[in-house]
Amino acid sequence: MIYQPRIFRKSKPLFSQLILGFVLVVALSCAQEKKIENSENSFESVHFSMENSLSIDRSSEMIVISLEELKEKFYLEDGVSYRVFLGEEEVPSQLNEKGSDKGLVFVLPFIGANQKLEIEVKASSDITVPNYPKLTQAELSHKFGGEFKDREYLGGHFENVDSLHVPAAHTDHSWFIRYEGPGWESDLVGYRFYLDWRNGIDVFGKKVNTPVLQEVGQDGFDSYHEPANWGMDVLKVGKTLGLGSIATLEDGKARRVDVTDSLYAEITNNGPVYSSVFTRYSGWDLPAGKTDILANISIHSGTRLSKMDLESTNSIANFATGLIKDAKAEVLKSDGSLAYSYLATYGPQSLAEDNLGIAVIYPTAQLTQDTEDELSHILVFDSGSKKLSYYFLAAWEQEPGGITTQEEFIAYLDQEILKLSNPLKIAVK
Repeated sequence: MIYQPRIFRKSKPLFSQLILGFVLVVALSCAQEKKIENSENSFESVHFSMENSLSIDRSSEMIVISLEELKEKFYLEDGVSYRVFLGEEEVPSQLNEKGSDKGLVFVLPFIGANQKLEIEVKASSDITVPNYPKLTQAELSHKFGGEFKDREYLGGHFENVDSLHVPAAHTDHSWFIRYEGPGWESDLVGYRFYLDWRNGIDVFGKKVNTPVLQEVGQDGFDSYHEPANWGMDVLKVGKTLGLGSIATLEDGKARRVDVTDSLYAEITNNGPVYSSVFTRYSGWDLPAGKTDILANISIHSGTRLSKMDLESTNSIANFATGLIKDAKAEVLKSDGSLAYSYLATYGPQSLAEDNLGIAVIYPTAQLTQDTEDELSHILVFDSGSKKLSYYFLAAWEQEPGGITTQEEFIAYLDQEILKLSNPLKIAVK
């Protein structure tokens, strides 16, 4: 036993102790009153102005108030909820803690030509966030309860997961992952990519404005290639770049992300107005050496556009993407006069044998080459940067109220690159 000597201190006078006790009681009482007052009227609010500098109306504009700005503007503890209001009308929102767009995300329903609007963000630890209509979705589903045999997964049942380290035994058509990879959708269109050596991006055309991915591939591995009430797979990817697939230009040909050491995918957001998928391609084996590719794909409500944010651990000569070549579709290109440009095709190129428009929208200044090979239209970008962001989209004529002519598709693309080149001006009031 260790002996610890007692330390004697002079006692405080009784009067001093009484005064101290009184002060503590008053302080606790005031704190309790403040807590009660805050619980009755506990939100803080910040007003933001939104300005449209263009002479055209704009709808479904995504706004992100970063986590850093939220922490700066709202002096509240963890566990805070946020709600967004445009006048008396609430705008659905969500708080993203992962992905490329970390922060409070909401989609401004409409802002007129040359108009200024003011939105109010309210924050409180007491706010109950409503269950907003679900207009976006991201999911990843694979089988449990079976086993791999000769690179095919036998038996089992599908379950949704938040993430997946892809097993080494998995390859194309191994029947392990539902519709062969992650999927994401807005109320207008759905997409997927093959989570294997192919890594091509495909399109699910939608006939409804509600989430459909949860139904896709449940009743048979290839059933989504046939027309269904929700829609169907409308693009034949094969060995092409499909729609905006990640690639490099090698010996005059597009090469998708193929030979890697490992693959990891994660559903980073699955919310009412914004969903996203993260993928790590570890050890992509290129002539100049191996590199890791970090890819984040996101989509928000009210849009066909998916955004691809790419980062490479090493510089890649000839970072590329592009579109499938189809003799039935006409090639469309913008004139390069804006900050964003597009490469697109339009025509009866869907698997339903009707009109489908597909496009890649990219930062004009980063383009170094516009070329093609036997299978794909190819865009090549500045290799000096380890980062690249671009958008891709599809517009199927069977969408509710969809685009049905080439002229409409061109007008739509022209407006999209104009808006991307002139983002809304946002300021704190």
